[in-house]
Amino acid sequence: MSTRKKMPPLRVLPVLIFGTLALTTSVNAFAAVSAAEAGELGRTLTPMGGEMAGNAAGTIPAWDGGYSKVPAGFKPGDHHPDPFSADKIQFTITRANLATYKAMLGAGQLAMFDKYANFKMNVYQTRRTAAFPQRTYEMTKKNATTATIVGAGAGVENFAEGTPFPIPKSGYEIIWNHKLKYKGTSVIRWENTVTPSASGAFTPVRIQEKLYNLYCNPGMTSSTINNVLAYFLQTVESPPRLAGNVLLVHETMNQSLQPRQAWLYNPGQRRVRKAPQVGYDNPGTGADGLRSNDMTDMFNGSLDRYEFKTVGKKEMYVNYNSYKAHAAGVKFDDFVRPGFLDPDLMRYELHRIWVVEATLRPGARHQMARRTFYLDEDSWQIMALDHYDSAGKLWRYSEAAGISYYDQPLFWSTTEAHHDLKSGRYLASGLDNLEQKSYIFGSEMSLGDFSPQALRTSGTR
Repeated sequence: MSTRKKMPPLRVLPVLIFGTLALTTSVNAFAAVSAAEAGELGRTLTPMGGEMAGNAAGTIPAWDGGYSKVPAGFKPGDHHPDPFSADKIQFTITRANLATYKAMLGAGQLAMFDKYANFKMNVYQTRRTAAFPQRTYEMTKKNATTATIVGAGAGVENFAEGTPFPIPKSGYEIIWNHKLKYKGTSVIRWENTVTPSASGAFTPVRIQEKLYNLYCNPGMTSSTINNVLAYFLQTVESPPRLAGNVLLVHETMNQSLQPRQAWLYNPGQRRVRKAPQVGYDNPGTGADGLRSNDMTDMFNGSLDRYEFKTVGKKEMYVNYNSYKAHAAGVKFDDFVRPGFLDPDLMRYELHRIWVVEATLRPGARHQMARRTFYLDEDSWQIMALDHYDSAGKLWRYSEAAGISYYDQPLFWSTTEAHHDLKSGRYLASGLDNLEQKSYIFGSEMSLGDFSPQALRTSGTR
């Protein structure tokens, strides 16, 4: 393990926009930015809205286009080889030296060190690999001057294809950027979810998922998608007691006009039924009570139960470029440990992170009364998330291990872990190491594949 000089504590940074300091406030502005502001995209800001320059200390480099080099022989569905396998660990954060790095960590991360004496973070050099298609960049720049929040944060209008708010003016806009981040026009993936006991025992739940991002398709706009931005089909393939269960979701753009629509197929009952409670804090598929529906993909669904406030930016160690967690052939028994996933398969880097606080609206109900979101400035991916209970106590910590899917290109999580800090249990999803196929982007799909009538066929054992 290499050593490193002690770094001075870092404070939460005011948001830097076009060379001026813009202190965030609790006021949420739901308006598009000016053409002059949008003109900074690709100049002082990355095409997605991150700061182009590195930091003063040189520990965060300038963004140079991200990483989109596809290795020879790579085929759709292959696991993505680690382009940085030669990188060495710079230093390791442990409970013993935690005070040195405390300012660059979130509350949930600190709680993991407090709960588990053998928890650690291997820190590598920072590589700003996030990259997206050129068309996404072009549409994102157009969206910057037109996209607006509607319905007190419940929806977005006047945007097409790309990220809607690359220069965000509110916490709502930042969270919508995550919800609408480019994940390809369509994708099929096979993955496993585990919910190990405190001793580490688990039974994987194997799932096939199909995602059709209608709004990402060329030519689609917020006014032409009939208020359905994405279609999601989830089929459980094992274990036998769960096999054949199917969940279909139509994710709406403006949920104040029409809430998320969902249907379930149960092979034992052999019927399709409407599912009114697939959202918010209702339990997720195969989650054993450790993940609510709105924790899938770190956060999804309606924003209407919380008030979202921008705190600012923070330099923070996050799980970035963790290709080892995505590598083919890693055995689940080696990956899944009591308390947490194997830290040696994770890679932490220092990145600039947007911090957003969400507090429950007066009169709204949710088991998490407050949440703190940490989002990557280069991709809008939620990298970490702290969840607080009604008493204000830190209850859960969620973490995404992100990689650049350079064949697309796009940046997304490969695994997610959701930790219950009270019980010592956790749920990990996205484990695809033993699957013959990983992510297949650009799969041909049609709206007919996502109709309630098609569920019965999808769930055939």
